[in-house]
Amino acid sequence: MSVGTFDSWGRVVSRTRQAIAPDDYDNRIGALGAEAFLPFGQGRSYGDSCHNDTGSLIEMRRRARITAFDPGTGILTCEAGVTLREVIEHVAAHRFFLAVTPGTAFATIGGAIANDVHGKNHHARGSFGHHVLSFDLLRSDGTLLTCSPDQNPALFAATIGGMGLTGVILSAQLQLMKVPAVHVQQHAIRFDSLSDYFARVEAVDAAHEYSVAWIDQLAKGRGFGRGILLAGDHANADGEIPDIPKKWVRPSVPFMPPVNLLNGLTLKAFNELYYRKARPGEQVSTVPWTSYFYPLDAIGDWNRLYGPRGLFQHQSVFPLEAGEATVRALMTAAQAAGHASFLTVLKKFGDRRQRGLLSFAREGFTLTLDFSNQGASTLALLDRLDAIVMAAGGAINPYKDQRMAPATFAASFPDWERLEAVRDPALMSDFWRRTAMALTNR
Repeated sequence: MSVGTFDSWGRVVSRTRQAIAPDDYDNRIGALGAEAFLPFGQGRSYGDSCHNDTGSLIEMRRRARITAFDPGTGILTCEAGVTLREVIEHVAAHRFFLAVTPGTAFATIGGAIANDVHGKNHHARGSFGHHVLSFDLLRSDGTLLTCSPDQNPALFAATIGGMGLTGVILSAQLQLMKVPAVHVQQHAIRFDSLSDYFARVEAVDAAHEYSVAWIDQLAKGRGFGRGILLAGDHANADGEIPDIPKKWVRPSVPFMPPVNLLNGLTLKAFNELYYRKARPGEQVSTVPWTSYFYPLDAIGDWNRLYGPRGLFQHQSVFPLEAGEATVRALMTAAQAAGHASFLTVLKKFGDRRQRGLLSFAREGFTLTLDFSNQGASTLALLDRLDAIVMAAGGAINPYKDQRMAPATFAASFPDWERLEAVRDPALMSDFWRRTAMALTNR
């Protein structure tokens, strides 16, 4: 057994936690107590869905081998503790890439499945679960099941987006995407207002594989909602640029500052510089895959910049027809509360049917906001944001959450009871205890 912080990325609740190796879990099957364990990958979830503070975590990075890859078909088999970056580095020379990737390459494959993560191309490829062919799932009664759309399909659907509660994913088989090059031809399109974004996004999404917008959350007046729309496609192989070496040396935030460094004053200056850096019109350039998909990965432990109280991330999705009005209401509420968001991201999700029982990504627009933890005022703002999203018929992302009310969770995921019906009794998370179990025990 090992002891460490094993924090989520938000670090709102930072404490020493204990974890066991997957092999130890295997050996203890048959003598496990209820709700005693939870698989833990890299802790890249922002909230408490990766914590089980009344039990022990299972340290899945201890099983991190890529066991097979077929360059002819693009099918890769690996253990659940392999990171997305390790997959890309393994297959890039063969001109393959992950069909879907979130904003960090340091998440594990098991975590990507358990949260059914999405990327910048949901409108084109759906979420991560759409490209999972099968996985091996270990239940606490000792049963090892292969799950796919054809084998154990109910558990397959419950595990995709099931936040690690249906069993321990040991290995998975993925379908990767053939690309001309791993790097990206980026189209940086500066827009001057929120309405300008909504006037452009449909045509941009139709023309490009990837699309994501950075928003200046602090801008007001005529520039309210201004930002940069970063569209992209995998570059032509003839124009490929050198990659960052595998032994990646990157700067890191070396210690936890005593205060939040990402406050209104610093972010206002940063936003102005970042917005002005993009010239008016459309600028086309070829950029490394690392900087297009994972810009924040370039700085190690960047979450420390929020200070010792951590950060909350709020991500929501809401129907297309309510898109602009809802984004406007959410950002206005944050401004009125005096909260500044460092990472404000707006994307459009496509209409591809969800594969997971509790998958977050669904047709509509999704807005992500990051806030430093300022205590009661931040919690009050987050409740207000939840209310705006619920009124629009939307949902809150559970693996970004640390505090949503049980009723908000139930409204966001009306099928939660179907997941509870197949949850492995030995597995529990602080999130599930706080939401679903509160609904069950009311």
